Amino acid sequence: METISVNQFRDNLKSFVEQAVSTHEPIKVTRRAGEAFVVISADDWEQEQESLYILQNSDLMQQIADSLGTHTQGKGYKPTDNELNEITGA
Repeated sequence: METISVNQFRDNLKSFVEQAVSTHEPIKVTRRAGEAFVVISADDWEQEQESLYILQNSDLMQQIADSLGTHTQGKGYKPTDNELNEITGA
């Protein structure tokens, strides 16, 4: 994560916002007299929130673990060719 001063951020606000959105890398902004803050694109923030929700939900995590187990054993659901075509739009 790139770290910049609040003065650098203020002087180049537009370019740093564009950088955060286009590279999907957060930027840490430090302040001389206080806590630092992070600039992140809205899409990346939403993805982080969704990931946190899933990781904190024990039922969803169990479903993922169960699904991984059946997949690893080759016992998972296998869609038909028609179903695959419908999913992929082929």
